[in-house]
Amino acid sequence: MTEPGSLAWVAALSRDYTWVEGVPFLSTTTGDLGALRDGFVVRDGDIVTVSYPKSGTTWILEIVHLVHTRGDPRWVQSVVSWERSPWLEKATGVGGINRQADPRFYTSHLPLHLFPTSLFTSKAKCVYVMRNPRDILVSGYHFWKTIKIAKYTESFEVYFEKFLQGEVPFGSWFDHVGGWLQMRGKENFLFISYEELHQDIRASVEQISRFLGTELNPEEVDSVLQHVTFQAMKENKMSNFSLLPDFLMDHSKGCLMRKGIAGDWRNHFTVAQTEAFDRVYREKMAGLPRGLFPWD
Repeated sequence: MTEPGSLAWVAALSRDYTWVEGVPFLSTTTGDLGALRDGFVVRDGDIVTVSYPKSGTTWILEIVHLVHTRGDPRWVQSVVSWERSPWLEKATGVGGINRQADPRFYTSHLPLHLFPTSLFTSKAKCVYVMRNPRDILVSGYHFWKTIKIAKYTESFEVYFEKFLQGEVPFGSWFDHVGGWLQMRGKENFLFISYEELHQDIRASVEQISRFLGTELNPEEVDSVLQHVTFQAMKENKMSNFSLLPDFLMDHSKGCLMRKGIAGDWRNHFTVAQTEAFDRVYREKMAGLPRGLFPWD
């Protein structure tokens, strides 16, 4: 078996997606998602962060980690984010998770139907972060160009169509969000949006801290807020992906922390694209309650 991180492993990486039950994955994904789904044991004390890519995952992870340390920044400034919360579906993920002491922190972009089933009978706390899919589309277009093992899409027009068809890493946003929203109302699931974080970051941090059972005093909340600003995170090499190896990310083509704003899609979509996206959105989300999302 090729050891993850070895030269042979690096050489074997490719831009071709691995399709599992209709979902495309990057080549760094573990080889047997079925075994992961059926065999990984989620513990009651685990703290899991789930999202579709480019939803604000890094931001929510920084908040969760700082809530855990009651605003003390030493952990987030000394340990790289993917070691603080290993990616469950990566080839190195389970090993990294199992090396942690309780409570274990980990994160995932897996859709609901491929996530370890033990989560749904556990008391683990799961934070699911959402974002306006229009902004996700724009952010993904810029980000995936930097990832060397992702299929390169030269034009925004082509990427726009691929996103609507679910032919981008981790598949369809509509399916991903629609699947996980089945967990709404469960006491150990918290759904929060990127837009809510922008609208009232203090209230969001307080909500997250209550959910995790680590209610913070005002001074501790202030410390969390100080270290989760866009500028603070952009300058934190442990969180900004600048330490991601060059064989995985072409840092000359872009960075993780690009703008950190909501509504940037308006600077990219044409009128025709806006109308096309809205048609697909209405069709795919027809079964969900009105007003569920802050961008509606």
